[in-house]
This record gives sequence, C-alpha cells and structure tokens, in this order.
Amino acid sequence: MKQLFEKTKNQLKNFYNNHKVEFILLIIILLVASFMRLYRIGEYMTFLGDEGRDVIIVRRFLTEGDIFLIGPGTSIGNMYLGPMYYYMMAPALLIANFSPIGPSIQIALLGIFTTWFVWWVAREWFPNEKNKIHFSALAAAFLYAIAPTVVIYARSSWNPNIMPFFALLCVYSLWKVIRTTNYKWLWVLGFSFAAVLQSHYLGLILIPLLGSMWLLGGFLHWKDGKKSYIMHSLIGFVIFLLLMSPLAIFDARHGWRNFDAIKTFFTVRQTTVSIKPWTALPQVYPLFEQITTRVFAGRNIEFGSWISLGFVLSIAWVIAKSKKIFTYKKALAFTILLVWISSALIGFGIYKQHIYDHYYGFLFPAYFILFAGISHFVTKYAKIRGSWIVFTIFVFAAYFSLADTPVRYAPNRQLQRSVAVADKIREEAKGDPFNLAVIAERNYEDAYQYFLEKNNDPVIDIDPQNTDETITEQLFVVCELPEPECQPTTNAKAEVANFGWSQVDQMWQESGVIIYKLIHYNTQ
Repeated sequence: MKQLFEKTKNQLKNFYNNHKVEFILLIIILLVASFMRLYRIGEYMTFLGDEGRDVIIVRRFLTEGDIFLIGPGTSIGNMYLGPMYYYMMAPALLIANFSPIGPSIQIALLGIFTTWFVWWVAREWFPNEKNKIHFSALAAAFLYAIAPTVVIYARSSWNPNIMPFFALLCVYSLWKVIRTTNYKWLWVLGFSFAAVLQSHYLGLILIPLLGSMWLLGGFLHWKDGKKSYIMHSLIGFVIFLLLMSPLAIFDARHGWRNFDAIKTFFTVRQTTVSIKPWTALPQVYPLFEQITTRVFAGRNIEFGSWISLGFVLSIAWVIAKSKKIFTYKKALAFTILLVWISSALIGFGIYKQHIYDHYYGFLFPAYFILFAGISHFVTKYAKIRGSWIVFTIFVFAAYFSLADTPVRYAPNRQLQRSVAVADKIREEAKGDPFNLAVIAERNYEDAYQYFLEKNNDPVIDIDPQNTDETITEQLFVVCELPEPECQPTTNAKAEVANFGWSQVDQMWQESGVIIYKLIHYNTQ
C-alpha cells in the first residue's frame, strides 16, 4: 500500500511539473463536478420507497447480521439483481451513522471520480503532442461534470447510478488488455462487469462490445501470450462468477424463480424485446437524437436535434479522412466508441418498454469521450476553423447544461419530509404498536418506515396469513395526493384493505402530506 501511495504521489508530481496548466484546469473541473453533486445533497437527493427499502435492508445487515443474497427487484419482469450494490452501500451507511445521506455522498464521490476518468480515457485514447494541454479531454470532462441528467443520477443512492463508472471501467480494462500485455486487467473486467449487471440488466447490451474487444485482445496476443491470456481470462471469469454467485445461490434455494423470470422476459417477447435486430434500424436515429438530447445537449430538444446531426456528420467526416488523421491507436479508440453507441442503439431499439433516462447510464461516458475524439481530430486537421467550430459547440452545450442544471431548482427535500412525517407518527402513536400505509403515485411505505425502524418504533407490517398477531389497533395512512383523492378508509391499497373496516380518528398536515390515524370501525 505504501509503495502504491508513493507511486501515485510521484505520478501526480510529474504530471503537475509537466502539465501545470492542465492540472489546474482539471482541478477546477473536479471542483465544479463536486459542487454540482454535493451542494445541499441531503435536500436534493431522491429518497422515496426504493431508497427507503435499500437502507432498511442494509441497516438490518449491519445491525442484525441479516445476510442478503439478492438485490433490488427490476421494475418489469419480476426479476432481481444481485446484492453487490447493497454491500457497497454498507460502509457508507455505517460511517454516516445510518443516515441515508451517506450512501448518496458515496455515489456523488463516484460521479466525481468518473468525471476524472472521462478526462483520463479521452486523453489516453486521443493523445496530443507531448506536453500540450489536452483541451478536448478537458472539455469532455467539464461537460460531463455539468450535464443535468448525469448530475441528477450522481447524487442519489440507487443501484443504476453506479453504472457509468463501472461500464467505462469495463471498456477501459479491455482497452488496456489490447494495448498492453498486462492481462490482470481481465480481473478488473470480471469485477466491473459483475458490478454493471448488478446495477441494471441493461448492462447486457455491453456484451457485443466487450466480447469483440476480448476476441481482438486474444487475437493480438495469441502468438506470444496465449496461455497467459487464457489463464487471466479464466481468473476474470471466476471473479465474475463469484460476485454473481449469491444470486445463483438464492435462485437454487427458491426453485430458480429469478432464472425463470429472466427466461420469460427474453422468450415471451410480446411486450419485452424483439428477437429481430433489424427491426431496430428505423428507430436508430430517433433514439440517437433522444439520447444525445437527454445526455449531452442539456436536455434542450432543439439543440439536441442539431448536435445529433453534427455528431453524425462529424463521424462521417472523421471516417472519410481516416487515412490522414488516424493512427492505429486512435482508430481503435474511435471504433470502440462507435460500436459502444451503435450496439446500445440497437439494444434500445429492440426493447419494447418505455426507456427512462437512467437506462442510458452505461452510455453516459461514451458520448463525452466521443465528443473529445471528434474535437481532437477536427482541431488537428483544421486548426483554426476547427477550433472555432469545437469551441462554439462547447459553449452551446455548456450553456444549455447550465441553463437546466438541477441546482437552479428548489430541492425536493424528500428526506426531510420522511423524517418529519416519521416524527409525527411517532408522537401520535404514543409508543403503541401501529401499522403503516402510504397512498401516493410514486412512493410507498419504506421511505417513512426506515426512520421509524431506525428509532425502534413499534411499526408492524400486516401479514395476511397471520392477521391476529400483525394487525394493530391503529393504522397511520400517509397520503401524498390531494385530500379528495385520498379516501383513506376505502382505498384499495393492500395495507389499508388488510387493516379491515376502519374510521378516521384524527388527521394532520405535515410537510405537504396528510397523515390519517385510522382505528377499527366501531359498530356500537
């Protein structure tokens, strides 16, 4: 560890001595990234049912030793992810004394590090002449630091939010394998790809890219290092299997439910995926425009349309000029980026469900590194005119990103609301056992239940198979809808229905929601 620290220290010192201006600019960019992600993070972070569920599970692991073999469930398909993210959360939750802000800060720090990683990869893949400032890499890192969609998903604790870093680490690991003989990067690949899949199953879209890069690495090193390449590939695969094994153990214990759900998702394709990749072709450019707008163009639709066209024309121009501007190293990097984005577009094109912004996580770094690569080629081939074109695009992209930056808007204060509501319920329950229900469009009980459990309040989940022991004398209903839509005694939600015939005993307004105290209906 001491040697690693000294080596890193010396590398930083050498880089500073040789690239002082770039080093200072990079530090400024990282400070901007830190501000975007950490500013009032406790008030801006998302904290709803999913986040509450996660901290409940991890807290029980830390305080009661409850080992978990599966992670969060997916929104469709009744599938479960692996538990890797929960174990990653545990140290941050413990250090933060069980405050949910801790894991959110952990995600923010990972997002800041990813900003650095984007700069590093862009600089390595498209190198400048010796000792020159790499403005293209710095520009890519700065735009990544302020991109609204990227920022939003880098300041809340949620399993998909680790994907940008680990997806980039997967690709970079194989890049190092192809470019060097350090096959231990295959170990990193095994670890990082397990993290990607346990972040979100859409990480499977990376397989064509990673598979082709692995085959290329094997082909290039086959003559002189085939035994070593195979051995390290097997070690990386074993690391991957070990990290995925808790999910397999759970599945084996529960009749392979998760495997059956995954099989159904991919084989019963009426509403999931298409087996014919060519059906995605008509959607490729609209999807490219949509993703470009949401990820790179500051979510401005008009600018997104123009910059999408600009990307396509620039890619065509770079390919047309490839003989003059490409070295093998740069051609390989550019090809990786094109395959990365193209395979994602085909994958999304055959996916029949709605596509949310967080699904693009494994693509976040690719767009900014592609911008760095194109900028590098354009400014090198047409120095003055190209520099003005790149600078103009950079200014517009920065303007629209900052115009829609999340820190301009009022914080949601979801965490503070959960705490205040839990405190009110605790006060009114007066120490007696109670049940809990939440009526909302996008939230459920766990956001509030976490703070009740954390304070050892006697909140009890109703078990329909054991109602005598789990139904209490009072039910607190938190309604996040307008009052006429609440209907707390007749709402169809299971937590309300299972309580039985009831009547409103009291109600309160707290932090923008309505809290009802229900008691069993008195027929006398």
